[in-house]
Amino acid sequence: MRRTSVSLPTKHVARDPHEKPDRYDEHGREPGIMARMQTAWMSQSQRARYLKTGAILFTVFLLFFYFSPSGVEIYNGGMFRGCPGPGPHLLTHAAPGKGQVPSDSSYGTDRCTRSYSRDKPIVQYVSMIDAGSTGSRIHVYKFNNCGPAPELEAEVLFKQTAKIEGQSSGLSAYKDDPEAAAKSLDPLMEAALQKIPDKLKACSPIAVKATAGLRLIGPAKSDKILEAVRHRLETKYPFPVVSKEEKGVSIMDGSDEGVYAWITTNYLLGKIGGPDRSETAAVFDLGGGSTQIVFQPGFEGLSNGGMPEKLADGDHKYELDFGGRKFSLYQHSHLGYGLNSARQAIMQTLVTDLYDAHKNDKSWLDKPIVNPCYGAGMTKEAKVTLPDHHPLGSELKLNMTGPTTGAPAQCRALAERILKKDATCPLLPCSFNGVHQPSIAKTFAKEDIYFLSYFYDRTQPLGMPESFTLREMHDLASRVCGGPKAWDVFQSVPGAMEEIGDRPEHCMDLNFMLALTHTGYEMPIDREVRIAKQIKGNELGWCLGAR
Repeated sequence: MRRTSVSLPTKHVARDPHEKPDRYDEHGREPGIMARMQTAWMSQSQRARYLKTGAILFTVFLLFFYFSPSGVEIYNGGMFRGCPGPGPHLLTHAAPGKGQVPSDSSYGTDRCTRSYSRDKPIVQYVSMIDAGSTGSRIHVYKFNNCGPAPELEAEVLFKQTAKIEGQSSGLSAYKDDPEAAAKSLDPLMEAALQKIPDKLKACSPIAVKATAGLRLIGPAKSDKILEAVRHRLETKYPFPVVSKEEKGVSIMDGSDEGVYAWITTNYLLGKIGGPDRSETAAVFDLGGGSTQIVFQPGFEGLSNGGMPEKLADGDHKYELDFGGRKFSLYQHSHLGYGLNSARQAIMQTLVTDLYDAHKNDKSWLDKPIVNPCYGAGMTKEAKVTLPDHHPLGSELKLNMTGPTTGAPAQCRALAERILKKDATCPLLPCSFNGVHQPSIAKTFAKEDIYFLSYFYDRTQPLGMPESFTLREMHDLASRVCGGPKAWDVFQSVPGAMEEIGDRPEHCMDLNFMLALTHTGYEMPIDREVRIAKQIKGNELGWCLGAR
């Protein structure tokens, strides 16, 4: 299925992106959002050349122009149905053909004194809640309507749910209590109430997009949570919620997460959406419940060696038209291989090995368990969730301790086992767990690779530079696994000791990341990668590139 960008002009003027289409099956699904957006925006294509600020903008455009709760009429009797039109509560006056002027100082902009059209308020606010597996976060964006198309002024609010030690603060943490899940968003909503002017609340739409956390708990429970969230937002708060028909409160497809992060990264790097025709960068995004890989493989000159001439068809293939260029992307979202999910899988493997070794003797459960994935000499109680019908029950709390000396190789061996490299591979070559993936060493040998999210969070605080090789990440993992006695180098890195001091599982995290990239994705050990959290002041992630 071809994905067509409508967020940028086709004459390569560097400006904008955002929101998403439906997925893959072009016969069994309704037309995707982008297909419908393309039709709705046909008359807007030339006006869109004035849009600014890369990745954030299109998410909000989707809410403006498409996800408006009562539908959208573009320049046809009002831009936002359900939004206040010209009237004394928003205007000083509104002569025919002239735009709106704020009636007081509670809202407005320094970019203009009146809106471009009398059908639009001079400014508008839009909110997006990213309901992730580790926590929820709200982004509130302010736009002005000074020109023919909205212009992003700023992200005026970013707030996330408070962290809870040892567990998620996301919606999935309340899988058996939908009402509690919905209430967990209250601090975010209260912050939005404080930030958005009262007179504009009724026309400031909000959407909620959940990711791997809700995917993992299954539709029976996730549907109830999403319904509770929608009900609470609609009954407790004044913001219009994007309609059910337009999936305003929904679970995002994992594959789209990765592609949107790829769009964000490459747009902000200037590699797409403008005159630069340099090779695009790959994006590896490591979340809590899933991990995504997206890159544009090149097959030129490889067919003589038995390689295909192009990317094979299948769900892994994402064809994208963006800014007048066509891209055939390889993408896959590995559900269950996010950092938190991987920790649990590694712990399960260790506990199952011990159970098998001791058979019916369970006395080992009452003793400290040596975990090769803990830093040397470090101890911490671990909660281990076991598979259904496991002989030891559904959950254990175990006292785990690191070995006397670091054991990164043994830890990595555990991490490699959960990758299931020996799984049946229906379409060669495969990365892990039977998933097809073109060889990175052959089809993406020299281009930039960006590591996002937990890749950044687990390396940058320990003093790693913006670019490093997998071998250097291997060396970092060995040092961290060595425990406090091997941490003298971190004494001179601000914040590093606080980062790892009470986190023996940091050893596990780094070894999983190494196993995932080197063993799983089969990246050469001396391949250089880049880590990033922001580019040009814009935070990276799916929110910014959602199409």
